Amino acid sequence: MTQQYGRKISLIVGQSSGDALDLSGLRIVFDVERGDIDTPNSAHIRVYNVSDNTARLVEAEFTRVVLQAGYEGNYGIIFDGSIVQVRRGRESPTDTYLDISAADGDAAYNFATVNATLAAGATQSDIVKVCADAMAPYGVSVGYVADLPANPLARGKVLFGLARDHLRSVSRSTNCLWSIQDGQLQIVPETSYVPGQVPVINAKSGMIGMPEQTQNGISVRMLLNPSIKIGRLIKLDNSSIQKYEYSLAVSQQVANRNAALQNKINGDGLYYVMNSQIWGDTRGNDWYTEVICLAVDATAGVQLRTAASGVSAPAPAKLGTINPYG
Repeated sequence: MTQQYGRKISLIVGQSSGDALDLSGLRIVFDVERGDIDTPNSAHIRVYNVSDNTARLVEAEFTRVVLQAGYEGNYGIIFDGSIVQVRRGRESPTDTYLDISAADGDAAYNFATVNATLAAGATQSDIVKVCADAMAPYGVSVGYVADLPANPLARGKVLFGLARDHLRSVSRSTNCLWSIQDGQLQIVPETSYVPGQVPVINAKSGMIGMPEQTQNGISVRMLLNPSIKIGRLIKLDNSSIQKYEYSLAVSQQVANRNAALQNKINGDGLYYVMNSQIWGDTRGNDWYTEVICLAVDATAGVQLRTAASGVSAPAPAKLGTINPYG
């Protein structure tokens, strides 16, 4: 069990390749939001008392920011993306700040275009490859992409326009979710997950308070944990989850049923991470990760039981793994 102590942080700003600055020694306040939707992940980072020369350099020349945080023994990247805006300001007569607003894959999301023709017999995977190739010049590589249905196109297809629009079309037709995570294109079926380590979240590993069942999913707060990744699994002790309180009003019975179907408790305590917020202050108390997750369908419990001890999870099942709608 990893013990959470000894904070660590690294903040590097620079070009995509070439010169960079390490601002890790200054006071840093950050707020990172990540999700399994196609809207780019975002980060808001405030660095205190940066010299004028450094601030001007960041404003004029640097385009990329990499933020790593965690604890001794559990430390890693929590954000890697492109700088969208840099602002300078003053909090008091003695304290200045440099604000960095950044997005993960923002340039590829907004500017990557495709102009290609696929012959009859092409598959959805071929469309994804064309879109990935269009995003590559903007710094986005291919990460985890699930096996997509191999149904061939009956006729040729013209691809023209923003790559994100064609990825959305592929996602809708294959019941998948696509997103950019730390500069990598990720496509995960709505009924599946990304294989990998399954962190056990409890009081010993840094959980704060109790998990809570809400209308949006199971909400869990913990000490900052960079091993929590979008699209992967975590394991919770079901006995610690605070159940959702349903309304007694007759008019809310349909909403109650929908919430009950969507936000189930998984018998094996395995949950899919669909949203996370990470925030901290190197000179303050904040150093947290909060996630919203959905129960993994109990039908996948047999193959996942060995994955819940922190070892690698097996390849996900094709169907029935995540059951967000009952």
